[in-house]
Amino acid sequence: MRKPQPWPIRVTHWVSAPALFLMAMSGLQILVAYPFMGPQGAQWSWWPLQGWEPPAWMRVGDWLGGGRAWHFAVAWLFVGNGVVYAAYVVASGEWRRRLFWPPRDARNAVRQFAYYVRLVKNQPPADLYNGLQRLTYSGAIVLGLLQVLTGLAIWKPVQLESLALLFGGYDSARLIHFLAMALLFGFAVTHVVMVVLHPRTLETMINGGKPHE
Repeated sequence: MRKPQPWPIRVTHWVSAPALFLMAMSGLQILVAYPFMGPQGAQWSWWPLQGWEPPAWMRVGDWLGGGRAWHFAVAWLFVGNGVVYAAYVVASGEWRRRLFWPPRDARNAVRQFAYYVRLVKNQPPADLYNGLQRLTYSGAIVLGLLQVLTGLAIWKPVQLESLALLFGGYDSARLIHFLAMALLFGFAVTHVVMVVLHPRTLETMINGGKPHE
């Protein structure tokens, strides 16, 4: 017998949530120091947010040094938490019922999306998660990994030159880092909205839910 949400999953979930928000806010504080995309003196004309400075309520750290201190501290917490999550999911076999597997989940994901946008009336069957949820959660894991790699690339662009080049260079890695964080933040906000619409899932993530085979 096991609970739908084992305690290691619940703990890492609750650690990652505030860590993600603090990383986003401290990252925006760092952005204020150079609110442009592209090399200095040759900013990319196609980027629509050139010179955009996020309002103070969206940032944490107050200045560049403070923003960097917050960002690195929370980033290492996020990385460590992710390592613990990945190790548990692999060692316990939880990946089988949590990660997206196209032969099993692709059709269900399409049907679930059609249900959400009212193209079909009947919700497709699901076990722990439906196919669309598995796709979304797996995508969030990929974005998290992308955040770590691009973060390392722009933190040490000389020492990790090969990694930076993998993303097209420092400026491209910086843009990808920003976009991946925006998508992760959007995922988190959407997740909160879905929890509000389906509050029973919050209870499960607190007490683990009822055990089953």
